[in-house]
Amino acid sequence: MNIRFEIEYRTIYGEDLFLNILEHDGSQTRYPMATRDGIIWAVELSLDHAIDYYYTVTWQGREKRSEWVFCPHAFDPRDVSDPDLPAVQRDAWMDAPEDFRVAGTLIPVFSLRSRRSFGVGDFGDLRQMIDWVASTGQRLLQILPINDTTSSHTWGDSYPYSCISVFALHPQYVELGALPALKSEKERRRFDSLRQELNALSQIDYERVNDAKLEYLQLLYAQEGKATLATADFKTFFAENERWLVPYAQYCHLRDTYGTGDFSAWPDHQQWNEADRKVLSNPRNKSFKDVAFYYFVQFILARQLSGVHAYARSKGVILKGDIPIGVARHGCDVWQEPRYFNLNGQAGAPPDDFAEDGQNWGFPTYNWDEMLRDGCQWWERRFRNMARYFDAYRIDHVLGFFRIWEIPMPVRSGLLGQFSPALALSREEILCAGISEQTLMDNVCPIIRPDRSSKSDSNAPSTNYLFLRDHKNPELFHPRISAGKTDAYKRLSNNEQRAFDALYEDYFYHRNNQFWYEEAMLKLPKLVKATRMLCCAEDLGMVPACVQWVMDELGILSLELESMPKEPWVRFGHVENNPRRSVATISSHDTPTLRMWWDEDYDRTQDYFNNILHREGSVPHPLPGWLAREIIQRHLDCPSMLCVIALQDWLATDEHLRLRDAGAERINIPANPRHYWRYRMHLNIEDLKHDKQFTEAIREMVVTGNRI
Repeated sequence: MNIRFEIEYRTIYGEDLFLNILEHDGSQTRYPMATRDGIIWAVELSLDHAIDYYYTVTWQGREKRSEWVFCPHAFDPRDVSDPDLPAVQRDAWMDAPEDFRVAGTLIPVFSLRSRRSFGVGDFGDLRQMIDWVASTGQRLLQILPINDTTSSHTWGDSYPYSCISVFALHPQYVELGALPALKSEKERRRFDSLRQELNALSQIDYERVNDAKLEYLQLLYAQEGKATLATADFKTFFAENERWLVPYAQYCHLRDTYGTGDFSAWPDHQQWNEADRKVLSNPRNKSFKDVAFYYFVQFILARQLSGVHAYARSKGVILKGDIPIGVARHGCDVWQEPRYFNLNGQAGAPPDDFAEDGQNWGFPTYNWDEMLRDGCQWWERRFRNMARYFDAYRIDHVLGFFRIWEIPMPVRSGLLGQFSPALALSREEILCAGISEQTLMDNVCPIIRPDRSSKSDSNAPSTNYLFLRDHKNPELFHPRISAGKTDAYKRLSNNEQRAFDALYEDYFYHRNNQFWYEEAMLKLPKLVKATRMLCCAEDLGMVPACVQWVMDELGILSLELESMPKEPWVRFGHVENNPRRSVATISSHDTPTLRMWWDEDYDRTQDYFNNILHREGSVPHPLPGWLAREIIQRHLDCPSMLCVIALQDWLATDEHLRLRDAGAERINIPANPRHYWRYRMHLNIEDLKHDKQFTEAIREMVVTGNRI
């Protein structure tokens, strides 16, 4: 009987899978398995007797152990109910091997610096960074989002998590040196002089860099565009990406024509018209000629990034991308498919260590009812597009798949947000808990109406309330976040304070757990299984218990920061207790670097020095290199599958190499919604690659942590 054995395993290195058959006479046979999508592996055998079997993984000739080795499964073809039908033995998904523990580096592409870059990191620099990562024995390079964010052509577009398209790549990342040279010697000299000037800056001049790169690309398009668009490679690219590429190109053309990305201010085309697709796709039409430049640029970017991805795999390096939770309010995604978004709401985060007032990201919230109606096709397309370039990814703010912190338009304060969706409180529940009708009515925030004419906070509503009305049903109520700090709370009687505290505790930490679990399981399973990529999640903040249930069930790696423990009753996490399916790190783009954190709060650092590092005496300031090495080594030694260290923290271990001003290394300040994202490493990648002492020091740490 022919039996097809299948198993789900997400290959990220280019591994090989084998089915191992154990015969009752003690012999063993190994069969290579095949896959088309990097997810489902299969092999077909002819069997007429019972067997035991297990699966193994090999990479670069080395066999990797798995729990399947120790738990062989039994199969008997005589148990097949209908021998006339094709028999398939489909096994559950296979976890990564037990000894799959790798180290990696986190650095945004824009922060890379090489001798030949153009004032900002590009895909050529990313290739060089892969070389350095591989030379240190690390096996992963993590970057921030690289989608196009160009809305205004100003430095305000530097925020990489506010993309105008979840599919298009940012033109700033094009490696100009890999393109055909401009035929004009005068222009070549001019751009090279400008390149050297911009590359010498300590930080990114976002506007000058992007203006220069776009000007260069326009000159190159005039020179090479017609021939490029006639190639078979371009035609294949266009056919594969036409669904998003055509609306994106028209959006960019209209944005530049009208001088704004806010399509509501355009005199026409305020929403994508599917009827325009035909003329925009036909090279004979003028409309095609208006937008073809943007096709040309995206083709170049996709080809360059695909080359980088292939290069990373050849070096045994996992390229890990980042999927932002939101999209720009005035971006192409909203313009093309507005039904997927709630434009009267803004996504953000409740108050936390980053921002006492909460965070307002300005993104529209998702209309999940509409997205679920077609099986989350928009998200599936997004994940599959990512899989062209990456082997692993980070879901930014995975809590948004459970519930989002929604702030009504046009409010800016995150304190007036509420979880959406959530099981709001009825009037009867509040009264039965011990809050009087008068107290409720005196302390509920009035319904906030959008006022598009006001762009200031001069008429901002007060936050001195205990309850907010539900955004969909004003007869239901949510406790206001951090209400215990308000004057309204302090005016309550002792009994009503206790009643409110009980409602607050139940609402935020218990009431919605099962509901949010069910919400996430409507969305995440299909998306996680849509690609072969390894799924990691940023699960920091006010994390309900159900998040861990879902992540365990789907095999999603959690994020573990020692300085931000998941348990609210401890000051620091214990890295030695990290779950295996997790990413251990010390700092992220949103946090201070290790050196900055060390000097922020001397009492906290003293506690860490004595009780976590178990060292006696006074803590040294600033952070010495030897101590930075010890802290990183503890993370490399921990059980987490991935240990990803920011480049700034690697550099902290070398007092001669690291930047003198630690404060200049910070990437983002989340409390500031107008932060200018312009950090660049102060060293050239070439110098980093040639520093044998530093490279060997990191390799030694990686080997000691058994992550090679």
